[in-house]
Amino acid sequence: MGKVVLVTGAARQLGGRFVRRIQRDPEVERVIAVDAVTPPHRLGSAEFVRTDIRQSAIARVLAEHAVDTVVHLAVTGGSAGTAGAHSTVKETNVIGTMQLLGACQKSPTVQRLVVKSSTSVYGGTSRDPAVFTETTEPKSLPAGGFAKDAAEVEGYVRGFARRRPDVAVCVLRFANILGPFADSALAEYFSIPVMPTVLGYDPRLQFVHEDDVLDVLRLAAQEPRRGTLNSGTFNIAGDGVLLLSQCARRLGRPTLPMLLPAVTWVGSALRAVGITDFSPEQMRLLTHGRVVETTQMREVLGFEPMYTTVETFADFARSRGSGLLPPELMGRAVERVAALLNVDTDTDVDVDADADADADEGAKR
Repeated sequence: MGKVVLVTGAARQLGGRFVRRIQRDPEVERVIAVDAVTPPHRLGSAEFVRTDIRQSAIARVLAEHAVDTVVHLAVTGGSAGTAGAHSTVKETNVIGTMQLLGACQKSPTVQRLVVKSSTSVYGGTSRDPAVFTETTEPKSLPAGGFAKDAAEVEGYVRGFARRRPDVAVCVLRFANILGPFADSALAEYFSIPVMPTVLGYDPRLQFVHEDDVLDVLRLAAQEPRRGTLNSGTFNIAGDGVLLLSQCARRLGRPTLPMLLPAVTWVGSALRAVGITDFSPEQMRLLTHGRVVETTQMREVLGFEPMYTTVETFADFARSRGSGLLPPELMGRAVERVAALLNVDTDTDVDVDADADADADEGAKR
């Protein structure tokens, strides 16, 4: 008999892609896809069960199908157009996880639990360390939003692991997920024509590619390979970092540096009209940034991402097309300014349309 894998959050694009991917695993006999709404995409040969994990019915699903592996992907953040549904998202994240864990605790067949979390649990303040490890305690706990949800979810998962030590539990803290199909709030922010930024800050950002997310989830859902251990908590991110200004140049989108109160006001306006979810949590990320250590991912989990942070962002940028300022023109402008200032061409120099004009004028002189 092969594995019976239950996947929550199957209606979202990441959940749907994972459902289709895990079916190709020769060790998997059946895949049960669960969500409160009917997925808009195909799920292959998986059996879809429409149920809300906030309800006790999820326990019947586990029992009826004798599920032995649970992959919990229904822990998500908001996105544009969901302003009126934030309370539902929070309930699914927190209450839904509690119900699912309660069902897993009672199930005699469940042997492995994989939970999608986020590096946002570390928070983001000026007092935080330059690099977070899995054991780093945040200077201040997240006050709200998806970061707080993820922190609460991890607390419940730790409690479950203590009550069911016979179940292998793997928590994956993903950096910002990007790729051609990305539908996160950060992807929406990178897609607006002019990107508001916080004056005086150029945060360091890390990304993980969607394809790497699918691969590491599949790895976590399997029996561990020889010399590895896929139980515990792991940071998942691509190598390297990018500054926000570098991201803007690669997208060809000008930035609009503003004082923090003004950016907060603009963010609220964008959120109100459904352009992007400019939450306080995202504001902290775009102010202070966040970088995590991934040694445990490689040495213990045994996972090596295919994409670096730079390669992940490049793939995302190609899917979004050129912005108002084509990257090649931005690059030439940066080189001209760098030649004038005698600095490297890919530092945190932020070049907007006015700087480009100044560089052209300087070159003529």
